[in-house]
Amino acid sequence: MSRIVHQISFFAPEERILASSGDAEVRYVPEVLDPDESAELFAWLRDAIPWEQSTMWMYDREVTVPRLTAWYGVGEPTPPEVDALRARMCERFGAPFNAVGMNMYRNARDSVAWHSDKNEHLIANPSIAVLSLGAPREMQIRPKLPPRHTLGVVLEPGSVLLMTGNAQDRFEHCIPKLGAHVEERISVVFRTKVDERAE
Repeated sequence: MSRIVHQISFFAPEERILASSGDAEVRYVPEVLDPDESAELFAWLRDAIPWEQSTMWMYDREVTVPRLTAWYGVGEPTPPEVDALRARMCERFGAPFNAVGMNMYRNARDSVAWHSDKNEHLIANPSIAVLSLGAPREMQIRPKLPPRHTLGVVLEPGSVLLMTGNAQDRFEHCIPKLGAHVEERISVVFRTKVDERAE
């Protein structure tokens, strides 16, 4: 049975499990980066990364993705600063992350719809770490099966949302649009993808 805890407090600094089901777990880890380092990294990524405006097919038409993105796949040239951060996250969470994706949420209208990561591109039972930088922003999480109670968690700058085991099969998540003004946020997502070069 899936379990989702009550909404995390904005002021709660402790690490905690947000949702779990069997070997699937979603965990909130605050203060992985301290405030000064978090702010410095946010400013560097915002200005140095070649952000792209992507499109996708939805409802039989091409639509603009409501955020900016950047990707560094397995074996692709990666800025040294990003690669050093990837190695640091590997050590911190004990996972062999080999791919980094980034999202820039420019304002309250930028968002990502309900989804889970596509497991066919990932190793079995993957760990996925989402590092938040910039403005705090709410992420919502819910089970894929009833009862579908939704949890909202405010992702603070420097925090990591860690999804492990079968979390992509059991849960989905989103960053909803907001009605009020919000400053820019960057998420840096660390994944372990299948290295097709070795096949």
